[in-house]
Amino acid sequence: MDNTSTSDIVIINGNSHPDLANMVAERMGLKNGGCSVFHKSNRETIVEISDSVRGKDIYIIQTGTKDANNNIMELLIMAYACKTSSARSIVGVIPYLPYSKQCKMRKRGCIVSKLLAKMMCTSGLTHIITMDLHQKEIQGFFDIPVDNLRASPFLLQYIQESIPDYRNSVIVARNPGVAKKANSYAERLRLGLAVIHGEQKEAESDEVDGRYSPPPTRNSTPQHAPSSSSRTRTTSVSVGVPEHPIKVKPPLTIVGDVNGRIAIMVDDLIDDVQAFVAAAEMLKDNGACKIYVLATHGLLSSDAPRLLDESPIDEIVVTNTIPHEIQKLQCHKIKTIDISILIAEAIRRIHNKESMSYLFRNVTLED
Repeated sequence: MDNTSTSDIVIINGNSHPDLANMVAERMGLKNGGCSVFHKSNRETIVEISDSVRGKDIYIIQTGTKDANNNIMELLIMAYACKTSSARSIVGVIPYLPYSKQCKMRKRGCIVSKLLAKMMCTSGLTHIITMDLHQKEIQGFFDIPVDNLRASPFLLQYIQESIPDYRNSVIVARNPGVAKKANSYAERLRLGLAVIHGEQKEAESDEVDGRYSPPPTRNSTPQHAPSSSSRTRTTSVSVGVPEHPIKVKPPLTIVGDVNGRIAIMVDDLIDDVQAFVAAAEMLKDNGACKIYVLATHGLLSSDAPRLLDESPIDEIVVTNTIPHEIQKLQCHKIKTIDISILIAEAIRRIHNKESMSYLFRNVTLED
């Protein structure tokens, strides 16, 4: 980090992950900026920046945790405080972007990650650094540049250096949606691939609110019936709109051989672990000798540490994008990989106007 001009860089952070912010600042040879974020008795967020930010490049390190709503408000208020204090640029360093899983329309819901992107742009952020977005298309929700860093080099290195006899491993996708990421890992490590099919997803409520009500039956003949010539080329249904077939989930099965092999499940986020535990039990029943789970973000909500400790999983490896020290005390299987050096290098390159391509070298679209 010797080439960094530190005179006009200010690194500040909220309450989400101060340890990561301190590690990034230390790797860059900087002192963490003077920013105090606290809550009043009515839970309003107060931000006080003691150092001058006028004409400087501000890097706000704030990740998503279980307290996601407070994390977001702290970030927005810090960014707006810097904007109104005439900062030259304001870069949000958000290793785990909250609400990134809500990036698709679900029934009468909304695309929350797009709303969050608009709020961040309005608050004054001029650039975003994040890591392993749930869907890469989320970058399109932002009207500012977004650098989506990859944790896969760190996880691949861990497999090669810390898993004994990793050549006898098979990369496992716990559902078909993760198969693309798992295939990328398998190709880089020159290992086999297995996919678990038929995973039960969370049941959605079947409310009696009209969404499943069939259209009224029309017994009368339509006024504009197709002519005899067009009738031969047009297919019509007998009565009304055809009913949509109900999905019947197949039983849980594994496509691929895991017997006598080390099974390595990969994903971007570990939060509710029931699906991972069910997949691990099936891998064990099919002869897997050891089971590892590797992911970028370890949110590990609710009673996840207890479920993981009681499961057949031998080791859970996550990065420190999200603080999980309490979970590690509850489950000895959880291991942490430090990615602060990657964030520090990204900040240095952006500040010095250097290319970010080096950080994405040999990264394919499947990552």
